[in-house]
Amino acid sequence: MEKTVEDPPTSAVLLDHCHFSQVIFNSVEKFYIPEVDVTCHYTFTQPFIPRRKDWIGIFRVGWKTTHEYYTFMWVNLPIDLNNESAKQQEVQFKAYYLPKDDEYYQFCYVDQDGVVRGASIPFQFRPENEEDILVVTTQGEVEEIQQHNKELCKENQELKDSCVSLQKQNSDMQAELQKKQEELETLRSINKKLERKLKEQDDYWETELLQLKEQNQKMSSENKKMEIRVDQLQAQLSTQEKEMEKLVQGDQEKTEQLEHLKKENDHLFLSLTEQRKDQKKLEQTVEEMKQNETTAMKKQQELMEPRSKKAALTVEELLEQSLECLKANIEACLSEKCKECQGLHKLIRQPRAAVLDENFDLLRRLSENKTICNVLQREKERSEGENDEQKWWSVPVLDTWYPKKVLPQARSPSRNAPSAKQMVFVITSWSNSRCRPFV
Repeated sequence: MEKTVEDPPTSAVLLDHCHFSQVIFNSVEKFYIPEVDVTCHYTFTQPFIPRRKDWIGIFRVGWKTTHEYYTFMWVNLPIDLNNESAKQQEVQFKAYYLPKDDEYYQFCYVDQDGVVRGASIPFQFRPENEEDILVVTTQGEVEEIQQHNKELCKENQELKDSCVSLQKQNSDMQAELQKKQEELETLRSINKKLERKLKEQDDYWETELLQLKEQNQKMSSENKKMEIRVDQLQAQLSTQEKEMEKLVQGDQEKTEQLEHLKKENDHLFLSLTEQRKDQKKLEQTVEEMKQNETTAMKKQQELMEPRSKKAALTVEELLEQSLECLKANIEACLSEKCKECQGLHKLIRQPRAAVLDENFDLLRRLSENKTICNVLQREKERSEGENDEQKWWSVPVLDTWYPKKVLPQARSPSRNAPSAKQMVFVITSWSNSRCRPFV
């Protein structure tokens, strides 16, 4: 086919819709010699008006649409259509673009809408010496050709029906295409809205990310400060634990002293009890002596009535004086022992009270430091977890009640005062808290 800069306008219009009588081709030969330029003569009929994009093509016989042209030439527009000479036109096809086979071809005039307006009789491209060849056919071949023509007509009708069906399908497809284009426009508008929202969301997340980075930096700095504070508190806690160990050791020594003083107190109490028993025995002895003396006095009076009363009074006075001296000695001994016991009781009370006060104070300080250390440790762990998860929660104020602390056992010298075994102290984390004893 001919290669041109611009292809001619064609269409899929079937032969039934073409008007072959509006352009008439004149002087069409039965055959044309190959390798020779061919001139095509044609005439416009009265109602037809040529246009700028009209063209004349060479088609192989049996063509169905104008897409099947072999080569073409643009038509020349006449200056005045009213002139009879202007209605007769011609175009020349170069030999180079002409077909090289011996098939049948024909000229067709096609307007710029792709509709055929005229067609010539068929012709061939063959040498001149083949002009006088006579084709002889038999009656059977004629009948076969007629049967073939009927089949071709039937096939042509089927093709027309299929073309109508295809045109209907084409219209349906056009409607569906229009619908799809409308849906596409809707989707494009939705896509633009989504892109705009996505951009806004990206800007929002970038702002949030910057804020999170700033908060993360603040939390990191606070975490470092908390670590330094925890290390300091741990150092203080270790120092106070050492001091507590020293105080516990001193407390043990003082407890041993108290045990020693308690043993001495028990020994003195036993000696005092024995002295009281001795005193009771002496009193019983004195009573017995008094009874024996009265009995003896009665016997003596009975036996020695003539003796003077002066001598009797002297003996009685001597006995009473000896008895008074004995009582005075016993009471002095008892009072001295009581004073010694009271002094020992004071000595026992004073160091024990001091040790108890020191223990209370140290326990309170140790508990407060442990509380602060535990709180800071939990805050540190919580802040690390929040940094990992990118969450920020406020650290709650911890108000912890610690378990009951029971002081070491010791006996009080007083019977009314409760022992250390019976005293339980609840130590809280408040700075203004006091040790409240529960008996």
